[in-house]
Amino acid sequence: MAPHFVFPPNLRALEEQEEDEHQHNRLSVQNPIDLDPLRPAELEEFVKGVSFDLSDKELFCIEEQDVFDRVYTLVRSFSSLTPSCKFILVESLRSNLSVLLPNVDSLVRVSQGQDDNETPMLDRVTSHRNAFKIYTFFLLHIILAEEFNNGSSNNPKVTASSRKKQPVNLWNWELQRGRMLNLIANSLEINLALLFGSADPDENYLSFIVKNSFSMFENTMLLKDSETKDALCRIIGACATKYHYTEQSSASIMHLIHKYDFVVIHMADAVALAEKKYGDGTLAISLIREIGRTNPKAYVKDTAGAENVGRFLVELADRLPKLMSTNIGLLVPHFGGESYKIRNALVGVLGKLVAKAFKDVEGEVSSKSVRLRTKQAMLEILLERCRDVSAYTRSRVLQVWAELCEEHSVSIGLWNEVATVAAGRLEDKSAIVRKSTLNLLIMMLQHNPFGPQLRIASFEATLEQYKKKLNELEPDKLSEGMKDGVHSDNDSCNDEGEVDNANAEEVANHQSESLTDSLPHMEQEIAHKDSSVPDVGNLEQTRALVASLEAGLKFSKCISATMPTLVQLMASSSATDVENTILLLMRCRQFQIDGAEACLRKMLPLVFSQDKSIYEAVENAFVTIYIRKNLVETAKNLLNLAIDSNVGDLAALEFIVGALVSKGDISSGVISALWDLFCFNVNGTTAEQSRGALAILCMAAKSSTEILGSHLQDIIDIGFGRWAKVEPLLARTACIAIQRLSEEDKKKLLLSNGSRIFGILESLITGFGLPDNIWYAAADKAIGAVYMIHPTPENLAADLVKKSLSSVIDGSTVDALHNDINSGTCSVLTTVQVAKLSRYLFVTSHVAMNQLVYVESCVRKIQKQKSNKEKVDAEGTANAETQKDSSINAELGLAASEDAVLDTLAERAEKEIVSSGSSEKNLIGECAPFLSKLCRNFSLMQKYPVLQASAMLALCRFMIIDANYCDANLQLLFTVVENAPSEIVRSNCTIALGDLAVRFPNLLEPWTENMYARLRDPSVSVRKNAVLVLSHLILNDMMKV
Repeated sequence: MAPHFVFPPNLRALEEQEEDEHQHNRLSVQNPIDLDPLRPAELEEFVKGVSFDLSDKELFCIEEQDVFDRVYTLVRSFSSLTPSCKFILVESLRSNLSVLLPNVDSLVRVSQGQDDNETPMLDRVTSHRNAFKIYTFFLLHIILAEEFNNGSSNNPKVTASSRKKQPVNLWNWELQRGRMLNLIANSLEINLALLFGSADPDENYLSFIVKNSFSMFENTMLLKDSETKDALCRIIGACATKYHYTEQSSASIMHLIHKYDFVVIHMADAVALAEKKYGDGTLAISLIREIGRTNPKAYVKDTAGAENVGRFLVELADRLPKLMSTNIGLLVPHFGGESYKIRNALVGVLGKLVAKAFKDVEGEVSSKSVRLRTKQAMLEILLERCRDVSAYTRSRVLQVWAELCEEHSVSIGLWNEVATVAAGRLEDKSAIVRKSTLNLLIMMLQHNPFGPQLRIASFEATLEQYKKKLNELEPDKLSEGMKDGVHSDNDSCNDEGEVDNANAEEVANHQSESLTDSLPHMEQEIAHKDSSVPDVGNLEQTRALVASLEAGLKFSKCISATMPTLVQLMASSSATDVENTILLLMRCRQFQIDGAEACLRKMLPLVFSQDKSIYEAVENAFVTIYIRKNLVETAKNLLNLAIDSNVGDLAALEFIVGALVSKGDISSGVISALWDLFCFNVNGTTAEQSRGALAILCMAAKSSTEILGSHLQDIIDIGFGRWAKVEPLLARTACIAIQRLSEEDKKKLLLSNGSRIFGILESLITGFGLPDNIWYAAADKAIGAVYMIHPTPENLAADLVKKSLSSVIDGSTVDALHNDINSGTCSVLTTVQVAKLSRYLFVTSHVAMNQLVYVESCVRKIQKQKSNKEKVDAEGTANAETQKDSSINAELGLAASEDAVLDTLAERAEKEIVSSGSSEKNLIGECAPFLSKLCRNFSLMQKYPVLQASAMLALCRFMIIDANYCDANLQLLFTVVENAPSEIVRSNCTIALGDLAVRFPNLLEPWTENMYARLRDPSVSVRKNAVLVLSHLILNDMMKV
């Protein structure tokens, strides 16, 4: 009988000669062969000879000393063998072991008919056991050696060149490795009891297998091969479960989990495979107990290990939910630990268990009651963890709730409790918690069990009707119960007294469980419900439906109550807050939550955000909400926005409309639909809608100037025609359209309708066809249009000022009015209409401002022409004489003198607008001293607040134009800004101070303290404007903090 084979600590140990008496009967290497002297051909012959012996002799010939020594020699030098030799050796060993495994089963059947002490049978069993061990040992060592050789090789070029010399399919190591490991895994799954004399193989064998298998799990590249990974998982599962090598395997698994993050999923797969294959969760329970016994403080120090352990628990709960649910009590104490990563993991575990561990409905009533109590306890823990001290845990538990909502694992009874908690977390101090909360609310809306529309009014109306229906049914049911002597009220309650929502879910089964982005038509259904109440069944079903409607109403009110908070979140400094808030508001609008539409309007100013992600979120939301396939519907959406928006929203709308026109999202078809609406070509179009359509077209014209040119006549006829009397703001919008015309279109307009359009603008400015509250805005744009398209706007502007003045007073009353103002009496002023005087001051000051802008634009135009000429001269082929003249002019300073002359002319033109302090007076300058005296008469101004607002606005404009006039009236301005009773006047003056500080910083510098005093103004609007003005000046280095 051959000596016994005992697994050595390493391969070389087989060569050592043991001298202990009890080790004399061990199989070891006696005559190892040196392969170095052999040539490649001789080495290949040697390998083929070994392979022939292994295949020709019996399976357990491997235990023969000669064969054993030769195989050992080849395995020891395996890395130096050629690919063909490796292939031959591996195939021989693998095929022999694969044939040996069925023989073990046949050996068991033969042994059942013989005596246990029969010597030939015992010898045969020993030979099989030796061969089994030797084949396993050599194959495992080959795997380890080859993996080590591949991992330590750092020269891919050598490997590539060596592969080119051999056939491609001769040596595929990954394929061979998977085959060998699967064979070893198969060997562990047969009946080894006879080979090893007991149900469990000897410690030496199992230790060798487990140790080397776990060492392979440390190689991340090896685990990428699914066949290899599955085989290793089978090996670990068999050793730990079938052969009760649990404690050692648990220790190794915990060591790997703590050390390597990439093994977590693979370890969970191995543990789950063992439980599934052998129906024994001993290994999983052992790991759970080991984790539960660990001191929570240990996870605080080992953060990486804590994260890996947490991931492992979540993966295990996902694969073995029922087993984990029966052992979760071992892990709950860790909720009190300091490691938030473990708490995060336990929250994830509870989420997996709630979703998967309680799905079956089989079993006795008592066991169902226990499971229900367990699930309820888990849900209570999840609700409690929403207020965890760590923001990471709060965020994680909200994510778990979102997952449960998506999987329909939250009952109607608990739905509103979760929604209430989530609504409170919107104001969490941590951005990651707010992000998770917003995502949770989005998920709750998308998967809500109440229906695709959540309007409060609809729920209240339907609920009221079904309550009446319930009241009608209850007396009948009560009488039937008295006759039968029993009450059936408990039919809808379980053993714990909790409401069973099954009936409610059956009644509402026509509603979609998972609502997609498309919004189904529900208006007809709601109208039908309002007209007649469908019969839903008996009393219990009606009660369930009423309870469901009450829960839906509460949920709708809860979401609607979050709208003010969502508006605040859109102003958050965190980009994720803004992006997710917009997504939530879009979902709220889809489900018709009250207030969602108004909140979405407030996202428009975010288009000016410097954060690209916020701008993209706003743009995407805008396109999703307002841009439709139906062109007329899209046009109406846009014009309704223009009608309902304030000044700030209009600026944002103009920006985003221009961007969408440039991108093509607002197509030419939409532009045509807008023109149809403006021209009243669509039935039912109102004057207000026409004005909104023209406003959108003006916005689009900023990106595409040719849009307005095709309808010039329509703009004049409709914008200034009879419809302007129906919708006064239409004339103002038409003035904006004229300003947005391209240069070509302006020339066409002047040629075709020049005199007409200027006559219309003049009558608009000097006439009294518009009410006061609209005239100022219209006159503002009309004067701007004059300066934009008139070839000599100063001439027409002078006529406008004269006509405006003549409408107020004639020449004979001018001196009397001056005396009236100086004396403080109102004898003459009473005969002058205050409204007309206010309009005159507005026209004069606005003309002055536009004249200043016009002078600056003329200077820029001259400078641009000069630079273009110089550029052409520089690039052209100028002759030597021209170059000589240019150099002489440069030496004499004539070029610089031209710039100086231009600056002097510009400065003089600006001063001539008001010409304060000069002996020469002009049209506007005549008004300046009168205006100053008027504003200083405080008693008179208090009697006429509208006049004071117009006068102070004109004063500020004159001060912005002329430095001397500004210096002379600064004290007056600050006196008014501090003492004026009207907050409109104080706000206007505060804004004007910002413009003055930019234009004349030296004049305003001594008054800095007075400007900061506006922050203490009693009016909120004044303080808000002061903050905006001061922050703008500070950020642009125009004022010191």
